[in-house]
Amino acid sequence: MFLLRKFTDGCAFLASKMLPDSFVLVVILTLIVFGVAMPLTQQSPMEMINHWGNGAWSLLSFSMQVALGLVLGQALASAPMVQNFFKKLASVPSGPFSAIVMITFLGLFTSWISFGFGLIIPAIFAKEIAKNIKNVDYRLLIAAAYSGFVVWHGGLSGSVPLAVASGGDTLVKTTAGVLTQAIPVSETIFSGYNMAIVIVIALLLPFLLALIHPSKEDTIVVDSKLLEDVQEQEVISHENDHTIASYLEHSMLVSFAIGIFGIVYIIEHFVNGGSLNLNIINMIFLFVGILFHKTPLSYVKAIEKATKSAAGILLQFPFYAGIMGMMVGASASGDSLAGLLSLFFVHISTQDTFPLFTFLSAGFVNIFVPSGGGQWAVQAPIMMPAGTALGVEPSVIAMAIAWGDAWTNMIQPFWALPALAIAGLGAKDIMGYCVVTLLFTGLIIGLGLLFLT
Repeated sequence: MFLLRKFTDGCAFLASKMLPDSFVLVVILTLIVFGVAMPLTQQSPMEMINHWGNGAWSLLSFSMQVALGLVLGQALASAPMVQNFFKKLASVPSGPFSAIVMITFLGLFTSWISFGFGLIIPAIFAKEIAKNIKNVDYRLLIAAAYSGFVVWHGGLSGSVPLAVASGGDTLVKTTAGVLTQAIPVSETIFSGYNMAIVIVIALLLPFLLALIHPSKEDTIVVDSKLLEDVQEQEVISHENDHTIASYLEHSMLVSFAIGIFGIVYIIEHFVNGGSLNLNIINMIFLFVGILFHKTPLSYVKAIEKATKSAAGILLQFPFYAGIMGMMVGASASGDSLAGLLSLFFVHISTQDTFPLFTFLSAGFVNIFVPSGGGQWAVQAPIMMPAGTALGVEPSVIAMAIAWGDAWTNMIQPFWALPALAIAGLGAKDIMGYCVVTLLFTGLIIGLGLLFLT
């Protein structure tokens, strides 16, 4: 355990000294992909720039969804009713060990239920725990909250297993004709090997992260006063104005009317068999937040305050989308950098090792294409026909891609941005600890795909 802690301390130190701001990192990744893709795909600089520009706004809708999830989630969490609930729950851990275990379990559970919940709720709760547990390392606490996200693609909102469960012409085209009918989630999400991987990670990861908590002299704590939500005062207060405008702004009736309007829609959505997607999660955050804040003006102020934390997402997502554009941008002969990387792993695989190498290739591609849907679109047309030709079950290939996509998120700031914004930290503050999650879960997932499929 001493050696593990020393290794973790070394990773944290290197990350703090060498890892730049997440915006600088995405710029560096852009330049790396630009420089590597040209000779390998035999494309000109202008062609690569065009690929970048054509892809830059491909995540615009998704960027808005994630930014809204962050803002609406924080606004809901700032409601007095939710704050009181978090304070009571945050009083359960008695020290750093139990705090890390609890927050990791929460991250794993919420991420398995829905990646939208997993991105927001654990980080908000971790921030609340930091107010109560005075000697817990704040960096590790936030890293633990984010580490639970590693299981999202093996859970209920996994885009790859849901894509192969949907069927249709799109699935046939995406898999190069390998899949002509849907694969039920009983063979992907609820398969024996997938559930075994999730359960082992859920049972062991929380305690592993708790055991690597820094020694007392190396622990970095945060002043709880800095985590308190300070209410901003209006330059001109209209609270006591006896006007129709003031009455409406402070009317619980207005919030109740529109809140019930939204809640009815949400209930109807699930009654009709609707799924727990990012849009409906944002809808839940929105209308529950309106109801819990009680008055329209209170909710408006909460939104205004929370909006500041979405800056990193708004700035960086177009650059990641541009990187994806260069990764999948094909030459006249049909070669793309993502495709060439996938083919390399295909060529060194056998029937037994194909799921493992598919997982590793997906993990590598995910560093540059950090989107579940984008990952599937890039790799499915290559990996599905190759794996099927080797005799590997399509459901296993799909889950290997899914797990690879989730795995290297631990060292990819793209998905960590919401948690970092909530915590007020930078990527370099948590990535050293996330390396431990990366190595441990990579071992568990790899062994599961190698021996259980």
